Amino acid sequence: MEEAGTTASSGARQHHLHFPPIHNGADYLVSVVDHLTKGDVRPRDLKYAVLHLQAAVEVLLKERLSREHWTLVFSDPGQASLRRFHEGDFESCTTKQAVQRLRSIAGCNITDDDRSALVALAADRNALQHYGLSQNTHAVEARAGRVLDFLYRFIHEELINPTIGTQDERLSYELNLVSRGVRSIDAFVKQRMRRLRGDLKGHEPRTIGCPACGQTALVLATSQPQHRCHFCEKIYHRAEIMRFNLTRDEGLLRTQCPRCQDHALIHGMRVASASTPAPVCFTCNCVIPEAGSSRANDTAGEDI
Repeated sequence: MEEAGTTASSGARQHHLHFPPIHNGADYLVSVVDHLTKGDVRPRDLKYAVLHLQAAVEVLLKERLSREHWTLVFSDPGQASLRRFHEGDFESCTTKQAVQRLRSIAGCNITDDDRSALVALAADRNALQHYGLSQNTHAVEARAGRVLDFLYRFIHEELINPTIGTQDERLSYELNLVSRGVRSIDAFVKQRMRRLRGDLKGHEPRTIGCPACGQTALVLATSQPQHRCHFCEKIYHRAEIMRFNLTRDEGLLRTQCPRCQDHALIHGMRVASASTPAPVCFTCNCVIPEAGSSRANDTAGEDI
């Protein structure tokens, strides 16, 4: 954030504030770090961390889109108007649209995991603004850490010339604060996951990523209708997990399970015991390790 000089007119002092997009985004990120790394994180801190992190996402992703071409920032580029763009009088693209355009048009390096974290954050912000959000502190910190790390890399790879960096002392100071915040949150997540190793041991074949915190700590129960994430303690029903994964990732496919015949087999799920995605049935608790192969259709699957 920077403040332009003041001017005097008719004896009155006029202050002109100027917030270039990168400064604006970095300022939001500093606020997120401040809210999440204090000793006593309160609900209000979590609220503003989510709001300011999503604000940073929108500012920074759309700044990169506008550098590619100003029309890409519009929800419908075919209806773009240069006058409306300069006046800021238009409906801009969603986070999901921005990510897709940055990947397919601008060639930005945004992984599927990055995309999932960004889309989940946007959903959190919408929930918070429209009907309230109830999240565990651990979940918000873990997910915020992933998005912070992505945005820190995104600024350096896509918005600052990587060969010369930045000569802006204020921006350098802000990015250093963000970097320290990312490391602090990452250290917290790793320490907590290490403490959970004993609880998760032996359950790897039925441990998947948690929709709330993003950590691979959600254990699918074999004899109960509810499933618990050991990292953020959130409890899920199977329908919630299925709906989240199918909505979040368009690449996932839902088909009929060859074992129980229920239409509850989701292909492309990641389980802790497998190095590659596998189909998981959320009715009979089975994993078919050879997703997409001909053998996958005539095997009974592995109990989880």
